[in-house]
Amino acid sequence: MSLVIIGTIAYDAIETPFGKTDKIVGGAATFAGLAATYLYRPVKLIGVVGGDFGDENLNILKSRGIDMEGVQVKEGQKSFFWSGRYHNDMNSRDTLVTELNVLADFDPVIPATYQDCEYLLLGNLTPQVQLTTLARLQHKPKLVVLDTMNFWMDTALDDLQKVLRQVDVLAINDAEARQLAGEYTLVKAAEKILTMGPRYLIIKKGEHGALLFGDGQVFSAPALPLADVFDPTGAGDSFAGGFIGYLANVGTITFHNMKNAVIFGSALASFCVEKFGTERLQELDQTQIRQRIAQFTALSQFEIGY
Repeated sequence: MSLVIIGTIAYDAIETPFGKTDKIVGGAATFAGLAATYLYRPVKLIGVVGGDFGDENLNILKSRGIDMEGVQVKEGQKSFFWSGRYHNDMNSRDTLVTELNVLADFDPVIPATYQDCEYLLLGNLTPQVQLTTLARLQHKPKLVVLDTMNFWMDTALDDLQKVLRQVDVLAINDAEARQLAGEYTLVKAAEKILTMGPRYLIIKKGEHGALLFGDGQVFSAPALPLADVFDPTGAGDSFAGGFIGYLANVGTITFHNMKNAVIFGSALASFCVEKFGTERLQELDQTQIRQRIAQFTALSQFEIGY
């Protein structure tokens, strides 16, 4: 049994009110994979990088015990690169540069050792690559989680709808939920999206927490107030990795476990934003994670006398 994550492994260059970086390691699969390793192993990655990525950067992932057999290295080519500038509110950003490079013709390879996949995270990639990944697995995983974005809703909606019919959980932000459903209120949007295929829907609301819909129930998870947010780039991917990592750990898919998974995902995301890039996710320990979970629990525990 294994947890497989497919997504980008990339270079990012980030500018926020707290500072800026040159090229640093990023990508959806990178953040999700690192986060998931704190809750479950083995984590197996599928992705592609250029020869410019280098062993030192690949070792960031290998040092956490991540299986890299599914990661293609294209010698003589460049890795995917994204550069962005965040506004003062840290919720909005401008994309400065997007260079697809090796990602432009990425054809995912599923190693034989990955065919035991029971938990699959389809990180933010083209819906066609996500469909190809699902088709190349010999058995349907126990749980398939999909992360996507508004760009694919604009440019590849038909393929995205095909993916939605094959997944168990969809994780998107509030603006994307409204766009996908064509409904403004999130409850109505959730009701409509849950008819498209997923059994569960997570709507991420950034500094306002997250909502979980499914099984006729709704759960609202708090966001942890943080004094400093240095870099939110990988927060959503870290959330997804923590979420699916927790569910792979407990091994049972129930709404109760989904609620706990949302909290663990939120905790990993809250660590991620505390430093630039993957730096914070490389240095965590279980004590820190337990303490952060306790902080989340305390945020929403109360008693009412009536």
